[in-house]
Amino acid sequence: MKIPYTKPSITKLEVEYACDAAATGWGDKCYEYIHKFEKAFARYLGVKHCIATSSCTGAMHMGLHALGIGPGDEVILADTNWIATASPIVHLGAKPVFVDILSNTWCIDPEKVKASINSRTKAVIATHLYGNLCEIEQLKQICSDANINLIEDAAEAIGSSIGTKKAGTMSEFSTFSFHGSKTITTGEGGILATNNSEIYDKAFTLSNHGRSKNQNKQFWPDEVGYKFKMSNVQAAIGLAQLKRIETLVLRKRAILEQYKYNLKDLTAVFMNPELSGTINGAWMPTAVFDKSLGIDQKRLLQVFTEQKIDARVFFWPLSSLPMFKENLLNRNSYDIPTRSINLPSFHDIRDDQINQISEIIIKLVANG
Repeated sequence: MKIPYTKPSITKLEVEYACDAAATGWGDKCYEYIHKFEKAFARYLGVKHCIATSSCTGAMHMGLHALGIGPGDEVILADTNWIATASPIVHLGAKPVFVDILSNTWCIDPEKVKASINSRTKAVIATHLYGNLCEIEQLKQICSDANINLIEDAAEAIGSSIGTKKAGTMSEFSTFSFHGSKTITTGEGGILATNNSEIYDKAFTLSNHGRSKNQNKQFWPDEVGYKFKMSNVQAAIGLAQLKRIETLVLRKRAILEQYKYNLKDLTAVFMNPELSGTINGAWMPTAVFDKSLGIDQKRLLQVFTEQKIDARVFFWPLSSLPMFKENLLNRNSYDIPTRSINLPSFHDIRDDQINQISEIIIKLVANG
């Protein structure tokens, strides 16, 4: 049987909540689980406001719109990203500016950010890649000095934190993903989180077809908005997942630690770092092979496929995609994907499966 790279952890509790939403969540109760989920996630993060959305992409789109990002503006982000972080920038008529990543965390390089800021720059998006944390304090200072907004893409960072601050609480707003591959899921879905009441009010209006929360007139939009709302059934699943969130995060961390322990003698294989004073939520354990080993992505995919292990590649640099301009100066963004692989890490993966995958890597390094 093939070992998948990820799948959600669903119990009777999620099924019970979803069935209740399907049976009773209509009429006056049509938003009941949505509101409960938003409040519960806000409490978990320790922020004032959350808006549950149909996707993390929709949450980013709304947040950028709420900040007034539009034609002529530039938004800086790491070249190593999924397209979902860049597409809202493009749809709003602004320009994504791709900069390189750090070689150790695979997150956006603050010095490259600083060098790319100009009069058109309106925001920086810090993506906490695979659960790894950005140099957020340095980025906050850079953005403060330039009077621009810092945004966290925390789609992959549930459970990650710096000191007592959770990922997604250290910027103007943040976005999270609840896709079926994530640490907690609503099937599809996302959330916008913020302590900024102005951003919340604007995003709330945009998320509901442009209808303000203060508008009492029926079917009367105050502006042209979007329909990015999460469904009540999805929110019910999310609420059940939140009740188990500490267990789900701890399991993710345990999986990463087992991989690290198994591979500890491979000094030329690097995995997700956990820097001093931080906690890595460990969404996606990733192995990066030193150039000296001569092991490339093609070889990794071949070996994993032969062993019936689902192989997921490291994100391609966005600037390498046909809709953007190539930027080979982003050396780490172009180099690291060529010699790395994401490892299976679903919650129910067995220890013997982790050991099997680890042994394949050990033999591959030994044999070249």
